Amino acid sequence: MQRLTKPAADLLAENKSFLSGKICVRLLKPMVILLGGSSLILFSLTMGICLIRGAEPTVPLRSLPPGPLGETIQLGQRLVEQTTTHPLTKPFIGNSLNCTSCHLKNGTDLKAATFIGVATAYPAWSPREQRVITLEDRILNCFIRSGNGIRPPLGGDVSIPIAAYITWLSTDQPVKMNAERSLGPNAVPELKIDAQQADRGRGKTLYSARCASCHGDDGQGDEDNPPVWGPQSYNDGAGLAQVPKLASWLKVAMPLDETDLTDQAALDIAAYVNSHDRPKFNLKDHLPAEK
Repeated sequence: MQRLTKPAADLLAENKSFLSGKICVRLLKPMVILLGGSSLILFSLTMGICLIRGAEPTVPLRSLPPGPLGETIQLGQRLVEQTTTHPLTKPFIGNSLNCTSCHLKNGTDLKAATFIGVATAYPAWSPREQRVITLEDRILNCFIRSGNGIRPPLGGDVSIPIAAYITWLSTDQPVKMNAERSLGPNAVPELKIDAQQADRGRGKTLYSARCASCHGDDGQGDEDNPPVWGPQSYNDGAGLAQVPKLASWLKVAMPLDETDLTDQAALDIAAYVNSHDRPKFNLKDHLPAEK
């Protein structure tokens, strides 16, 4: 990421374009500004300007609310980015994945499991839990499945900031609670391909060619890239442990900055990745100890 080193008005003037009569900013690379000593995404620059990335959805830029609410939103962004290392979230994470490992660019990537618009879908029906859940419920479920950790307290110092951040990213978008599943309006689209067509052998070859340079031949990643199997990856209760869901995510998210996998290639790689061992999910192991 780069820091903003010039006034916002100058930056916008250099990058503006006209589309259907609207002035828009074309985001060429991630940019941040510094607010109170912490990094925040470009969305905090101004209001009334939209972000255009090809044919993807437009996202309104907006400023932070003043006072404690704005500070809480900034904290939520940091928790999403630094989940494994931040002192508030580290005790509840059981592997090497940050929220942004799956929700790319801290949930602002418009294709890869974006947070934008997510808050508008809640409360939502959860087929997995067979009940209506809140946004906070959904956040905490990620800690015990994708994060393979312990469920943080509801309404605590973890779930409230992250929920505030996600809700802020959904500002001005229409509310439409999801009665079918706990997903937002910009959820990763499911691939229209039969999972039975997956070929692990092809997937292994493709993984070596397209994935191993970042995630390692052994799938354990490195300092900058998360492990994709093994004890430090998501457990088998996570959504991505399902081959069709992982394939759909790979299609829009990987390889970084070069998302050109075919549907079949994404499916084959997903089948290969998920053929490896990973932690087993047992709900009681992920609930806080009774006092």
